[in-house]
Amino acid sequence: MKIKVIVTPKKAVLDPQGAAVRDAMRHLGMPEVRDVRIGKYLEIDVDGKDVDLESRLHGLCRDLL
Repeated sequence: MKIKVIVTPKKAVLDPQGAAVRDAMRHLGMPEVRDVRIGKYLEIDVDGKDVDLESRLHGLCRDLL
């Protein structure tokens, strides 16, 4: 089974990379861009179909990432 995880900073956390991309987009002719958040994308390949696999993986990602 392949699990896809998207990790982004919380809204309360400053995202300087996102702000730099937002500013560049505005400078390049996209003044409508309000906010950009830079995150990470993970694909996790797991064996089995354990009933509570999703909840265990969610807890692991919350604690680890």
